[in-house]
This record gives sequence, C-alpha cells and structure tokens, in this order.
Amino acid sequence: MIARRAVTLLRRAVDRARGSWLLPAPFVALAIVSLSRGERRWEQVVLLFVAPILAYASERTRRLLVLVYPLGLVGVLYDSMRYVRNVGLDGGVHVCDLRAFDRRFFGIGSGAARTTLPEWFQAHSSPALDLYCAIPYAIFIFVYVGYAVYLWFVDEGAMRRFAWTFFFLNVAGFATYHLYPAAPPWYYERYGCAVDLAAVASEGPNLARVDAWLGVGYFHAMYGRASEVFGAVPSLHVAYPAVILLEGWRRHHALGRALAIAFFASMAFAAIYLDHHWITDAVVGITYGVVVHFAVRTLASDAPRAVAVAERATTSAERATPSAEQP
Repeated sequence: MIARRAVTLLRRAVDRARGSWLLPAPFVALAIVSLSRGERRWEQVVLLFVAPILAYASERTRRLLVLVYPLGLVGVLYDSMRYVRNVGLDGGVHVCDLRAFDRRFFGIGSGAARTTLPEWFQAHSSPALDLYCAIPYAIFIFVYVGYAVYLWFVDEGAMRRFAWTFFFLNVAGFATYHLYPAAPPWYYERYGCAVDLAAVASEGPNLARVDAWLGVGYFHAMYGRASEVFGAVPSLHVAYPAVILLEGWRRHHALGRALAIAFFASMAFAAIYLDHHWITDAVVGITYGVVVHFAVRTLASDAPRAVAVAERATTSAERATPSAEQP
C-alpha cells in the first residue's frame, strides 16, 4: 500500500514539475557554473537559453523538453564528471591486472607469445581498418540521438523508454568508472603498469592517424574534452549500439535488423581494434546494456498498471474515509 501511494505521489510530482521552474534548472545551473569558471563554449549558450525557452514557450515545447530530458541529463552528467575526476581512484586503478585477465581468457597465441587482441591489432593495423573503425566512433552519439528522434515519430512511448535507458545506462557506467577505475589498452602501452592520475584522455594511435590523414582534429578535440581516463569498464561505446539492437529487434524487419547488427558489430570491433577497450570491457558493456534495457522495459510496462492500482486504492480509501461534515 505504501509503495502504491509512493508511485502515485511521484507521478503527481513529476506532472507538477513539468510546468515549473525546476525543469530547466540542471541545464541552467551547469551553464552558470561553467561560465563563472571562465569557460566559453557554445553548449553553454544552448543550456542557458534553449532549455528555459522550451520549458516555458508553450505546452508543446514543454512536452518536447520532457521527452528529451533524459538525453539532456546525460550531457549534464558527462560534463560534470570533471569535477569528480579523481574520486575513487586513490583505492587503485586496474591496469595490468585487467590486461592479464583479458590476455588469459581472450588472448591469442600460447605461452610467452600469448597476447591480447588489442595489442595484436596494433601490430597488424592498416589505414583501411583505421578509417573504417573511425566511422562508428565518429557517429555513435548521432546514431543514438537519431534513433531516439525516429522513435519519437513512430512510437512516443518507446522513445521515452529508450531515452531513460540511455540515462540509466550512463549513470551505471559513470558510477563504475569510480568504483572500478580501469585503464584502456592505449594507456597500458604508453605508461605501462604505473598509475598517473595526471594523465589526459587520448584518442589513441589509430584515430590520431585518421586525424592526420584527413587534416582535421576531430578525434583529438573529442578526447581532449573527456575527463575520464580510467573509464574503460564498461565500454559504453559498445553498450549504446547493443541497446539500439535490442530496442529495434522486434520493431524492424530484415533490413533494419541487418543495419542494427552491422552497427553493433562494427562498434564492438572498432573498440578493440582502435586500442580503446579490452574485450573484457566490451563484454561488460554489452551486459550493462542488456540489463538496463530489460530493467527499464519491465519498469515501463509495470508503471501504468501500478499507477492505476494506486489511484484506485487512493480513491477507495478517500471514499471510505468519513467526511468531517458527517454527523
């Protein structure tokens, strides 16, 4: 009874918050903090002005903001991670033990010659594979947001579920970065087993070559803004396309499924080939994606039923309560 009542109160609180000043508060607060620290980025202008405009312009724009709210919150969380960059790292960073685990269970070769797959790929890299693997790494966030937009047009309920899956997946991933800080393969090859908390995130040797060949600094700029160096586990790069594959499997036919599989497989291969993740990282990332996807789907399917039951119980209790005006 208490749980049902809590669900009802939570739903009513969310409904009231949709039209209140609290809705754009996280985005405005982050923009103000960043500007006060002397940072000047175009995203801050978007956060400072667009979020309030969407919240207050009309009911339609407010509804749009509510739908994309989880995606926006991920951006706020990601940008805020720099303020807690080294939290949890004093307990130790997993570098060589994670490599040893990957080498033992997923390595290739035998005896002293046994090595990890990322290290083998570094010894057998090619310009063609560098360019191919750069594609999913360059577009992955656009693909996820694009798929959310697609769901918005065809199934608003699925879009809402998809967006909240993205949010909770990232929360779980960000928390793991600090509960189990782990170095990526490129870090091991550059620093060995030593832990350097002053190290900065890197695009890795392959993507650096792609930047050089194309004459752009796309990947260097992308990773230059990343605050997490020891966030190899789980691989969210692999988790995102896993969620798209799961969400779209029953929705699409052969072509849609083939595209989802191709994107997932390309990203999983790229994560290993580009020296960004051990196979262990990818397996954990897939596991996170599967668990969060089905957890959110289950909660989403149960929520309307729980709210309806709670409302019926609340109504019955109110009818059964004698009025103060009754003799």
